[in-house]
Amino acid sequence: MRDIIGKLKRGIRKPPKIILDRLAGELRAESERFVAPLKRRFSISKLLRVTACNNVNELWNKLSDRPYFANCRPVDAVDYERKFPVDLQRILKAADRAFNHQVNLLGTGDIHLGNPIKWNVDFKVNKCWKNQFYRSIDYLNVGEPSDVKIPWEVSRLQWAIPLGQAYLLTGDEKYASKTREIITSWIESNPYAGSVNWTCTMEVALRIFVLTWFFYVFKSSNAWNDSKFRSGFLTNLNLHCHFTELHIERNDINGNHFTADAAGMVFAGLFWSVNPNDRVSKRWLNNGWKDLLAEIEIQVSEDGCDYEASIAYHRLVTELFLLPAAYKIANGDSIDDLYKQRLLAMSDFTEYYMPTGGLAPLIGDADDARVVPFGGQAIGDHHYLPELVRTCLNLQTASKNSVEAFWTNRSFTDLKISSRALESKAFDKGGYFVLRNKNNHVFIDCAPIGLANTGGHGHNDALSFEAVLNGHKIISDSGAFVYTSSYEERNLFRSTAYHNIPRLDSLEINRFVRDDYLWNLHNDTKAKLIHWDAQEDRTVFIGKHHGYKDRLSYDYYRWFSLDHGLSRLVIADWFNYLNPIDKDASKPVTVDYQLILAPEVIVEGYDSNTCRLRINDTVYTTFWSNLHDLEFNIVQARVSPSYGLLEFSQKLVWSLKTTAAYLDKNCFAVLIQPGYCAYSEFDEFQQKIVNQFKNYVRRT
Repeated sequence: MRDIIGKLKRGIRKPPKIILDRLAGELRAESERFVAPLKRRFSISKLLRVTACNNVNELWNKLSDRPYFANCRPVDAVDYERKFPVDLQRILKAADRAFNHQVNLLGTGDIHLGNPIKWNVDFKVNKCWKNQFYRSIDYLNVGEPSDVKIPWEVSRLQWAIPLGQAYLLTGDEKYASKTREIITSWIESNPYAGSVNWTCTMEVALRIFVLTWFFYVFKSSNAWNDSKFRSGFLTNLNLHCHFTELHIERNDINGNHFTADAAGMVFAGLFWSVNPNDRVSKRWLNNGWKDLLAEIEIQVSEDGCDYEASIAYHRLVTELFLLPAAYKIANGDSIDDLYKQRLLAMSDFTEYYMPTGGLAPLIGDADDARVVPFGGQAIGDHHYLPELVRTCLNLQTASKNSVEAFWTNRSFTDLKISSRALESKAFDKGGYFVLRNKNNHVFIDCAPIGLANTGGHGHNDALSFEAVLNGHKIISDSGAFVYTSSYEERNLFRSTAYHNIPRLDSLEINRFVRDDYLWNLHNDTKAKLIHWDAQEDRTVFIGKHHGYKDRLSYDYYRWFSLDHGLSRLVIADWFNYLNPIDKDASKPVTVDYQLILAPEVIVEGYDSNTCRLRINDTVYTTFWSNLHDLEFNIVQARVSPSYGLLEFSQKLVWSLKTTAAYLDKNCFAVLIQPGYCAYSEFDEFQQKIVNQFKNYVRRT
């Protein structure tokens, strides 16, 4: 009842058109209870009439002749191994695992999917969702530890992609036969609109990408040269397209779900365009592309930042916008200039947020989502993406090291391209700031909370950061860990306590709407840039947020200063009390300053003002301000490098119980730099910091 009332309250606040569209969508969805059984008997004859073909083999051949975005031709294994010395064996080993139904995804560890495959099971807790009409399935299972993302991920079929790659590399029909067996098993176990794997339209749309790719890989194989299988494959793929259009996840504020649905529609329209008089495929293509055109301008800032406030989802959304464009280009279509510019800006942002040789910052949510993953790189390695964008848009040839570009691009040139030197850069439209040179990388989140200030995949991390100094990751975000399998863990990992920012009186900087509203936050912080100065030797950033303004009457300011030559990072925090100090000077307040160390960092020792950290053979010295009654502790922390996985780390915590007057008057500063140094260096340095910091703030 509580949830129904909450939905009604949220519903009546929406625009009338959205309410009407939602009601119409509900009616369409409910009508499927009666229509779905009929659609399950959808025959190839209906599809042949629409496509103006006489038989399934004629349709198969017409589809085979159409251009596709990806490299689906046979590949010379010797030449491939020359280009990518270790990837050939990686693909063959991954294909063997897929052949034996072995996977490792979303923190499951190595598991066997069963034989036959269990398509509707969360293997972590052995939870099985029974087949029934999809709207009758409770896939969230509130209060239970099950995670519907496990069967969804298995049913995306991306784990079977190495079978297709191995087939193109070897020509061995066993890979085609196994892929046919897997797809047949999925179709038989997941009747149209009748299993947990139809409960989210995005999941259906993502299968369109993989199924079309499988078609072009195996279109000429002996194992797929069977009219019965071809009929079943094509009718099921066509039903995926109809379902996506019927249940597209359109809302007043759209995110990656709607983007995936629209991208799937573009793929559907291009794939089925064998009959010039087919109005359905034209509608899919035109409507899908129209939606993508509108959404890329809404969801992506001019400087290329996805508005869901998550680095992992930025990668996913970039791929979702990119691949339909690549498919259109392969068909000889032009891409709108604004669309191309936004994709290139997304590419540029990706290049800057990736540390040299490191992994992407763990800012915001992350569920390891990809569209058609071809490479074997770590899930947090986004280095391939900028080049992929440029090659798909025909703006540069791919480099010798780009596995993703090889498999994604129809035309691949064996050319090594040198990377450019990157310096500090402000992505102020999106709200992210990168302090960097060759060996240092500080990524600062000064963005809105996500999804047009509703929360979405963003966390309570305004002015939080990650830091790589002298080539080593020192400060890490906590990541996201899990979604619906644990509401408690979900809320912990998006809370203020799990990020590198101070907390006042243990309050959240953005209030939670409700404990069970896992993708919503109140928009309290409204983070803002105050000052940015990027010089050759040093970069300075100052920002503020209002997270404690209404409840505790403080504006919060944070300073970052990166000395590029010394790899020295300084972070300074100041709470400006907004009430008259002479009246509230003794008002008590508790503040916890906190920094989460990367799991690889070891605390070697500490005293009253100094802490020494070690990574391998490198020592880092940390100093901090000697504030009155400041208490320093090292506590255990947890970092989730990818969905469902945990690593233990340590967190540096400075606790201060003081008064409004003292907090307003004093800044708290922390300095981190490689090597052994004396506190006297910092003591003199921090006085300059405090004075400069407040001067910058006063001038603004």
